[in-house]
Amino acid sequence: MWALFVARNFEFIRDRAGFGWNILFPFLIVAGFGVIFSSDSSSEFKLGVFPVKQDPIVVNELKIPEKLKTYDHIKIVPFETHDEAMDKLLHHKIDILLENKGPKLRYWISDSSPKGYVLEKVVKESIIPEEMFVSRVIKQQIKGEQVRYIDWLFPGILGMNIMFSSLFGVGYVIVRYRRSGVLKRLKATPVTAFEYLTAQLVSRVVILLATSFLVWFGCDLFFSFQMQGSYFDAFVIFLAGTICLVSLGLIIACRGTNEELTNGAINFICWPMMFLSEVWFSIEGASPWVKSIAKALPLTHFLSAIRKIINDGATLSEVSSEMTILLVMSLVFLSIGSLLFSWTR
Repeated sequence: MWALFVARNFEFIRDRAGFGWNILFPFLIVAGFGVIFSSDSSSEFKLGVFPVKQDPIVVNELKIPEKLKTYDHIKIVPFETHDEAMDKLLHHKIDILLENKGPKLRYWISDSSPKGYVLEKVVKESIIPEEMFVSRVIKQQIKGEQVRYIDWLFPGILGMNIMFSSLFGVGYVIVRYRRSGVLKRLKATPVTAFEYLTAQLVSRVVILLATSFLVWFGCDLFFSFQMQGSYFDAFVIFLAGTICLVSLGLIIACRGTNEELTNGAINFICWPMMFLSEVWFSIEGASPWVKSIAKALPLTHFLSAIRKIINDGATLSEVSSEMTILLVMSLVFLSIGSLLFSWTR
């Protein structure tokens, strides 16, 4: 088992391209999102205005409501002609289109654009005097330290990287070994299936935890992540989540000799997990059946627990339900993978 563990580690480290990409890929994603969401390009809504001939535009000279010129989350996009602006609106490159003339405000929206629907309400509100709202609404600010999007996103990026590395680094690699005859040779040795799978699991877990630590340390130097909880608690959750995802990879690895089919099966598992497990965005408000599917995915419980510790300062006792689910899933995946494992088919 130790010989297999050492051999697998050397194989991974000597593959410089794969080893480097496991560290560079999540760092580039975090860096990219950090630049995007710290600049003006993070405006959520795009408001088109025509006809506008000045380049660059002078916002104060536009004949649109003054409020629309001051909103931080609305980016004004100028167009010279109506036809050019309508083409952008039809292709959802802008959310609403306003005419830059006349005493009445004329605008166009797309019925199939959710952002256009929301921005239409904002445009209508902009022509109503502020005094109309004073006696009817009460505004209250959130107190306390708010969570930056980059702080919320970072655990998801690490979890996604662990997921891909687990499934491809274990499932795909073992299937390739089976097809090339490596497992057939190992079958003739005293190595048992349990020893072989255990060595593969421990090797991949150690490697993923080490690379995740390097990525965390490197990204923290640039973005100064806010850590509310304990680093030890975070390590325990990372360990439990990594073991669970690697165990899932063993199910894929237990049978099969077709690398193309294995690649498709891994992608079939990875992509739903990436979107339903809240790697990039929250699914709060989604349909109940979508949430039910998400709860059946190990990455969902992994990211939920680690975000509670990193962003909210939770302890292990407060994420015990997620950790229990991860451990139970790991045992189930390991049992299935061990029972169905075949050296040759």
